[in-house]
Amino acid sequence: MNLRLVAAALAALSLAACATTPTAPPPGPSPVPLPPPLQPAERILPLSALPGWVADDHASAFAAFRATCGAAKDAALARVCARARAAGPLAAPAARAFFETEFVAETMDGQGVLTAYYAPVYEARRAPDGEFSAPLRPKPANLKVVDAGLFDPAQAGRASAAFDPGSGPLLPYPDRSNIEAAAPDDALAWLRPEDLFFLQIQGSGALVFEDGRRMKALYAANNGRPFVGIANVMRDRGLLAAGDTSGEAIHGWLAANRGPEAQALMQLNPRYAFFRLAPDDGRPPVGAANIPLPAGRAVAIDRAHHPMGEVLWVDAEAPLLKGAFPAYRRLAVALDTGGAIQGPVRADLYLGEGAAAGKEAGRVRHTLRLYRLQPRDALP
Repeated sequence: MNLRLVAAALAALSLAACATTPTAPPPGPSPVPLPPPLQPAERILPLSALPGWVADDHASAFAAFRATCGAAKDAALARVCARARAAGPLAAPAARAFFETEFVAETMDGQGVLTAYYAPVYEARRAPDGEFSAPLRPKPANLKVVDAGLFDPAQAGRASAAFDPGSGPLLPYPDRSNIEAAAPDDALAWLRPEDLFFLQIQGSGALVFEDGRRMKALYAANNGRPFVGIANVMRDRGLLAAGDTSGEAIHGWLAANRGPEAQALMQLNPRYAFFRLAPDDGRPPVGAANIPLPAGRAVAIDRAHHPMGEVLWVDAEAPLLKGAFPAYRRLAVALDTGGAIQGPVRADLYLGEGAAAGKEAGRVRHTLRLYRLQPRDALP
């Protein structure tokens, strides 16, 4: 990538980034008063006591657990994983019995927000035109992955990005507007601007070119800037009605207003993702755990609070957006991360590929309670 156009801005960026703190995600559903924190003995309960446990598809949950449990590094969970794989596929009654025998649930204090994501499928072009004007950029050679504490001590321990000028100190990587001002000398493909914006939010997807060839667009890196949602801004400006700030509504508005106005809105989110292309093998996208994501059973979490491969019970209700399913209650495995997913009771549910998954995912913003599923043989 040629970043000569933003060289003059780098000094200002380096000063600004030292004072940058992550922007909180848009407010979720109104909090419900919570009881005092539970004592250690009160946190543990049988799976049969979980809200919605009886109604879950235990055979589907078991299949997803067997396929992904290798991501876990915990020794006790690895032993449960070995027993699950030795058992082979199980029908619903046996699968439920397996989980209830092997696990207990640990209640997590507090409540948070459940959102959802998906793998979009977008049209793409090999060369730009008036409609397909947004370049899909590869990871630049001058982008170095660093500890976020380099520029903001409060973010130490999280991955971030730095601009390597070739000599002298590393600098904060430019934000979205500065990156977009640079000439796309090495574009991998060209997309509609709103499609690229959503692809960057989702993290991966599939592209269909004009000759019918289909390729995967896989996440390669990001510029280390905080994720800032635009839904509340669009609502506050009267561009979208309150309660109708779904992903579908946002994408539709950006498409209908393609040009400077939509571009200015998208540039309110300084975070920018880079990609690589790969042949489409028909398999689901791979998350941060390097394991294909089972639709409806994988969640992105904050690694500061949850290890990869952790088994969770999702209890989410009280949707904020109209048209949403009333509740999500299911077993899920921590297999991915996301820039906006921060905190112990925060999860992003992967719902699959394509337009139907995208329509559902864009309406998920529910009050969330989480439970950790702990192997019984790990308890004192």
